[in-house]
Amino acid sequence: MSVQPNIDRGSHVPYYLQLKEVLTEGIRQGDWGPGDLIPSEAELGKSFGVSRTVVRQALNEMTYDGLVVRQKGKGTFVTQPKISSRSLVQSLEGFYGEMAERGVPVLTQVLEQTLEPADSDIAANLELEAMAPVVKLVRLRFVEEEPIVLVESHLPYEMCRDVIKADFERGSLYAFLEEECGLTIGRGWRRIEAIAADEEVAARLAVDLGSPLIRLKSVSYTPEGIPLEYFDALFRGDRARFEVEIVDIAGHGERKRA
Repeated sequence: MSVQPNIDRGSHVPYYLQLKEVLTEGIRQGDWGPGDLIPSEAELGKSFGVSRTVVRQALNEMTYDGLVVRQKGKGTFVTQPKISSRSLVQSLEGFYGEMAERGVPVLTQVLEQTLEPADSDIAANLELEAMAPVVKLVRLRFVEEEPIVLVESHLPYEMCRDVIKADFERGSLYAFLEEECGLTIGRGWRRIEAIAADEEVAARLAVDLGSPLIRLKSVSYTPEGIPLEYFDALFRGDRARFEVEIVDIAGHGERKRA
């Protein structure tokens, strides 16, 4: 390891937290990359002069943080880093746009692009008559050649007819709506929940049946308040996380009293 296997015996910081920090730094510095097996509990205990209980606590903490995954009978492996998203929750920007802005290449596979009648749920969210024609667009998005999110969008056909024939494997839906249809997003709502992957979704996202997923549902509106898109996105829980900035709406930093 490039980091030194050192435990400060005089520190008030518990040994397991010191060990966690050293191992985490080793991952940051590239001693172990994604998918690499790190030393066993016995080897770490010997290198750092601590008990296996201390090592186990450190590895458990790292597992909770999503830095490593422990496989029974095989050992402890470094996980793939999670893809963080802030604007996807807090703004009207889409996943493709946010990743492109950060220089992260996104590949898109269009699984379905069809015209269909709106069911009751879709019609209600898009404020349409039941059975009104909508464009259904199902896309699987990849980052670093790994499937990350499965997105199912519905849009009113009468508002954006050209969506049915557009190529979305090479571009953004929101960019197409603005540039080709003259439609922009003015506001929207988004709801987040945790669900388990069913058999179909697990196969598409390359995860085990029952794996945790982050579901993001949203309705986006034009500046005039007309619903333009209703989408349901399923993100892999092991590769995605959302960050939210908390703003003091009162305009000051004083502590609020209950």
